[in-house]
Amino acid sequence: MPRVKGGPKTRQRRKKRLKLAKGQYGAKSRLFRSATESVDKGQTYAYRERKKRKRNFRQLWVARISAATRQHGLTYSRFMNALKKAKVLLDRKALSELAIKDPGGFEQLVSLARQHVATA
Repeated sequence: MPRVKGGPKTRQRRKKRLKLAKGQYGAKSRLFRSATESVDKGQTYAYRERKKRKRNFRQLWVARISAATRQHGLTYSRFMNALKKAKVLLDRKALSELAIKDPGGFEQLVSLARQHVATA
């Protein structure tokens, strides 16, 4: 079996991996094996955290909407149910922004929701 030295392809692959490890401390940015381990773990964390960020933002929006509706004497779940019955198609992000930046507009939504809570 002839000996294979790798050549340009191996060097390209290693340079690519070391470039991804740029910014790591010590050997993790200089040695191929350490860099590979570090990059693999970092990419795993990045994938996981992209999913987690979406959960965290939804949780934040729900907390904001809940706080705003409680000021008007409604609970979050009754408010959202009433909006659904009133066929209001605003998502939680928009409702959260509305509660913060336009309290008057949010109050109108709450009064609309109250009408649909009463008829339920």
